[in-house]
Amino acid sequence: MLINSSMLRLVWDVVEEIPSSKLLTLTDTALIKVILQHIAVRILLSGEDVCSLYGYIGSRTMLIRDMAESRLENCLLQKVS
Repeated sequence: MLINSSMLRLVWDVVEEIPSSKLLTLTDTALIKVILQHIAVRILLSGEDVCSLYGYIGSRTMLIRDMAESRLENCLLQKVS
C-alpha cells in the first residue's frame, strides 16, 4: 500500500506532539512503535498500513531525531532568553 498524504500528515503531526525528550531516548524500534501507537489511537490501521508505516517511519528515524533535537534546543534557548 502507498501511504497517502493524509497519512503522511498524521505521521508528522504525531512526531511533533510527542515530547522531544522522549523521542531522543527511545531505540529505533521503540520510536517506531510509539509513533504507530499514537497513530493507532486516532485511526484504525490495517496490517498493511502498519507494515507500510513501519517502513516509512523506520527509514526516517534520523530525521525524526534531528527534528526532536532541534525542538529541544529551541526550547532551551527560549528559557535562557
